[in-house]
Amino acid sequence: QVQLVESGGGLVQPGGSLRLSCAASGSVFSDYRMAWYRQAPGKERELVARISRGGITNYADSVKVRFTISRDNAKNTVYLQMNSLKPEDTAVYYCNADRPWELASYWGQGTQVTVSS
Repeated sequence: QVQLVESGGGLVQPGGSLRLSCAASGSVFSDYRMAWYRQAPGKERELVARISRGGITNYADSVKVRFTISRDNAKNTVYLQMNSLKPEDTAVYYCNADRPWELASYWGQGTQVTVSS
């Protein structure tokens, strides 16, 4: 298993920016496809952004242009740069990792992002 620890969440005003980090340990980071999910109270967990082992990215329509996912394999870390934040971005953000030969995926503990004036 890989262990994932998110950081960087907090309170930000609408229109502001925040960068989330997810540090991985316990396995070979470059073997994993990485993703960010988010979940607001009472709502389903949704995929926000994903980055492949080769660096190909995908985004939810609601965050395209505003958010950027990236990875630094030398640091075993994936990032989510969030710009032009909106109140509807408020959620707990979770890091996720999976490998193509496994059914299981792995989750971090989550970090709270609150967008409010």
